[in-house]
Amino acid sequence: MKFLRLRPTTVVLIMLCAMYFITYLDRVNVSTAAVGFGKEFNLTKTEIGLVFSAFAYPYLVFQIIGGWVSDRFGAKRTLVVCGLIWAGATVLTGLAGGFVSLIIARVLLGLGEGATFPAATAAMSRWVAKDQRGFAQGITHAFARLGNALAPAAMIAVMAAYGWRESFYACAAISFVWVMLWMLVFTEHPKDHPRISKSELDVLPPPKPKSKIPLPWGRLFKRMAPVTIVYFCYGWTLWLLLSWVPMYFMNMGLDLKNTAIFSSTVFFGGVVGDTLGGIVSDRIYKRTGDLNKARSRMVAICLTCTLLALVPLMFTHNMYVSLACLAVGFFFSEMTIGPMWAIPMDIAPDHCGTASGMMNTGSAMAAIVSPVVAGLLIDQFGNWQLPFLVSVVLLAIGVLLSFRMRPQSKFDYGNTAQAAPSKTPEAPAAVVTSK
Repeated sequence: MKFLRLRPTTVVLIMLCAMYFITYLDRVNVSTAAVGFGKEFNLTKTEIGLVFSAFAYPYLVFQIIGGWVSDRFGAKRTLVVCGLIWAGATVLTGLAGGFVSLIIARVLLGLGEGATFPAATAAMSRWVAKDQRGFAQGITHAFARLGNALAPAAMIAVMAAYGWRESFYACAAISFVWVMLWMLVFTEHPKDHPRISKSELDVLPPPKPKSKIPLPWGRLFKRMAPVTIVYFCYGWTLWLLLSWVPMYFMNMGLDLKNTAIFSSTVFFGGVVGDTLGGIVSDRIYKRTGDLNKARSRMVAICLTCTLLALVPLMFTHNMYVSLACLAVGFFFSEMTIGPMWAIPMDIAPDHCGTASGMMNTGSAMAAIVSPVVAGLLIDQFGNWQLPFLVSVVLLAIGVLLSFRMRPQSKFDYGNTAQAAPSKTPEAPAAVVTSK
């Protein structure tokens, strides 16, 4: 197979891109399928919102637990187990017989996918060079958005030919194939891969012995708190769009085919934003050596542009203006992904799975709240602009807090008295932030 003859580092990145694509295909396919099961089970918008958000409850819980598990037992075993669970949950979604069974299947999906991104970040910390981390996070999340973009058209094609249930069975089959391939091609440490070359190993982070210092959970929570809140502010808009965009355009009078085209256009904006964001972040870091500029300031600028793009939605009912606003807004919001997911590796490189899990609890919490609150607002007021007004407010908060993330200051484990003094100018900041 030509795939297996590629450089091992390239194969690992391709497999992680495929995983991000599949997990988002499996989690957002429900927003398009809601057109089918919503009518079949006679669900209200609030009930549909609860189905959307049910995924996020275990997803939230298993962010930090999953990050710790991947740090403790490795990304290979963690992702194999997770993959089997989320694929099984996708099958059960297709077998659902009503509101309760849909909720149960979505909860199981969240359980399976909860540890995936922290485990992937732990794998990247070993398999990706430091100056390419923004790109790696950006390109993998770009494939996640590609899953978003293709899901409406793919789901509608399968639904039209067979039915909404069969669309979930097709997604599950893809997931099981990925698990088998991951077991074959991935090794926990690059040095253990039978085909790894010395030139590849030379640019990767050197192997580190397992730290015997107990992780100060409370202090790491405090250190990651601004990052987590910023990610919640971003996540509100993300999950609002992933959950409600197809029905938003149907409410404007579009048929099923045009709804898929409009929805996919919005999500393709995210594909470009994710890829470009990671590249720009890495280039800023290479040119300046300043993580604060490459991460925090870039996030602040992109969130501001997202906010400005969504404001016109408050004043228009034109579907083409709405399409442009949502696509541009999603593009800029996704430009934050590369720098945001690189930040846990910058702050806590020895426990980046745990740190990224803490950060992603922000998005997981938004995944719980955003779809349900949006559904309630739409049911109560019949106004599709109100959820976006909340987005504008939260994005403004995210802009302000992004300046407090300080990725240039590594987390201090409490051994500063025994550690050699740092020669970098950020050393005093690292001590201050650890208090």
